[in-house]
Amino acid sequence: MKTKLSKMAPLENLSLVDKVEIRLKEYFKENNLKIGDSIPKELEFAQALGVSRTVIREALLRLRTIGVIQSKKRSGMVLTQPDIIQNFEKAIEYNLLGEEALTDIFELRLILEMGMADLLFARKTKADLDALDKIVSKQEIEEQNTVLFSLKNEIAFHGKLYEMSNNSTLQRFQDLLLPVFNYVHDNMPQGAEDFKYSKGKFVTHRDLLNILIDGDAETFREAMRNHLEPHFERVLNTVKS
Repeated sequence: MKTKLSKMAPLENLSLVDKVEIRLKEYFKENNLKIGDSIPKELEFAQALGVSRTVIREALLRLRTIGVIQSKKRSGMVLTQPDIIQNFEKAIEYNLLGEEALTDIFELRLILEMGMADLLFARKTKADLDALDKIVSKQEIEEQNTVLFSLKNEIAFHGKLYEMSNNSTLQRFQDLLLPVFNYVHDNMPQGAEDFKYSKGKFVTHRDLLNILIDGDAETFREAMRNHLEPHFERVLNTVKS
């Protein structure tokens, strides 16, 4: 089915790339274009919008950079599925996350780990549980008589939970959380080891593993909330600007 360029309202003689980008997005939505669909050529867009091909080319380059379109031989430009994690990865690779962004991502981590319980119980395997047992046993030898985990053991245990979800986006997101683990570990408040838990008891990694083996998703979710309670208290009691 041929798409309708006539639906695109022309610009007011303003060669602003950001406005062209907005119009292109509107065009994709109005024509209900899907992944793999071809889009018009630069010249056709330029004529419809009343701007130069240079402006169109720059706007299309933005969309190509974030993975929305790509050029194919014989097909011209087509819509593609963007990689939703890629831009996060680039920001972290270049160390472009400030304290506020790190805090926001850490809050997201708390939400994800509370919410993944049902996936873990639906998709856990004996091999997964055995791997977690090895992680926890190693930690218990290395960290006796403390509720403060070493960074490597914290990453190993929680990283395995993300892997067990069998969700590729979650697994990639976990890789992005490594700087967040560093940030939290380096900014633990004084006296964290003496934190008073609301239920009077700290839930360890061993406790979480035992629930994964013999419990249910709701019990695990409640235990994880207790396990993460110091972090929840910290973020919920922090006034954001």
